[in-house]
Amino acid sequence: MIRQPKDPEDETVIEQRAVQLLSRREQSEYELVQKLCQRGFAKEAVQRVVAKLQERRWQSDQRFAEMFYRSRVEQGHGPIKIKAEMQQRGIAAATIDKIFSSAETDWVALATDRYLRKFGAAKLSQLEPKERAKRQRFLAQRGFSANHVYAAEAAVQESLENAD
Repeated sequence: MIRQPKDPEDETVIEQRAVQLLSRREQSEYELVQKLCQRGFAKEAVQRVVAKLQERRWQSDQRFAEMFYRSRVEQGHGPIKIKAEMQQRGIAAATIDKIFSSAETDWVALATDRYLRKFGAAKLSQLEPKERAKRQRFLAQRGFSANHVYAAEAAVQESLENAD
């Protein structure tokens, strides 16, 4: 059970709690405001404190989004899922677009890597339709577009043909 603060407007206490949260990991502005409000602090006071933290560069949606993007790419997630998760965390569309355009992620290579790690190499002609659909769903659920999925399958197929 979360204890209610003695004074929900006390910006010093709000700042201490915000810094504790930020010391654990980067937080988006939206996440930070949500977490502090859930702990019983007044939203207006929380927003003032977060604005101060942003002025000091202790909280930055840009920095959070860059870190989040790298983390999710390293985990093997596709662009659709990453964008959706960033939007859920309150990152502005312009910031998301900027990060995606500045990063040079090869989504097909990432999808191919995920496919090979999960299923290994197998000729598509040897797969039952249900199995092939299962493999395509796996990549789609990780956030890859249909184009990425088909390109990953083609890359796996090509690597098998080159190995022969």
